[in-house]
Amino acid sequence: MSDNVLAAFVLTSIAGLSTGIGSAIAFFSTRTNFRFLSLSLGFSAGVMIYVSFAEMMPEASELLAGSFSPRIAETLRIVCFLGGMGVSLLIDRLVPEEENPHEARSVEEYSQDPAKRHKLMRLGLFSALAITIHNFPEGIATFAATLSDVSLGGTIAAAVAIHNIPEGIAVSVPIYFATGSRGRAFRLSLLSGLAEPLGAVMAYLVLRPFLNEAVLGGLFAAVAGIMIFISLDELLPTAREYGAGHHAVYGVIGGMALMAFGLMFL
Repeated sequence: MSDNVLAAFVLTSIAGLSTGIGSAIAFFSTRTNFRFLSLSLGFSAGVMIYVSFAEMMPEASELLAGSFSPRIAETLRIVCFLGGMGVSLLIDRLVPEEENPHEARSVEEYSQDPAKRHKLMRLGLFSALAITIHNFPEGIATFAATLSDVSLGGTIAAAVAIHNIPEGIAVSVPIYFATGSRGRAFRLSLLSGLAEPLGAVMAYLVLRPFLNEAVLGGLFAAVAGIMIFISLDELLPTAREYGAGHHAVYGVIGGMALMAFGLMFL
């Protein structure tokens, strides 16, 4: 696992900084491509759901079984899984709904009334703070997965990166319309994404002295819970709201299919 630490930090950083891609898209787009955004978010959810149940939960079972009896190992796996969901729920409840970056918004919504500068600036700053809070567990998820398997970590990093693109839009566009500064909006968007590598650093510093198969197994189950919550509470509802027809479902099926065949050949 120690050989994968650098790769874990790199992949977590890439996933977090993809908020900057959302900023770039927003600055050069006057209209949102709803179909593409819905497909992308659905795809990210499909990847996360499939990886959680087909890879991370079985891996958690195997790791925990090496240290505990079957019944205790299974109990710990369930508790950690639900605990991961609980942490995500708690974080989500701390963010006001009207300023939650996971509530679907488009470029057009921000640009319709650029005169309300104070409200837009407040929205952008709260979105940046909310994304920073949300990205901590995502950084831990990417980091923990990469420690065990770089290929698995790369897959999760890609899914998180797709998920972070609309978050970049949520931060940068209201700040841009409030201040008129693309540079300031881009910097704040990028900084909010740095919470993911920061979460990875904190996880490494806290968990490093205790990192063994049992701890890693519990962490895997908790990470699976985090990713399932993100998929069900954030990605899929937002994909449905942005999309039309079955675009979100097509994205989910595509993400699951890619992961199924990808894991087969890893």
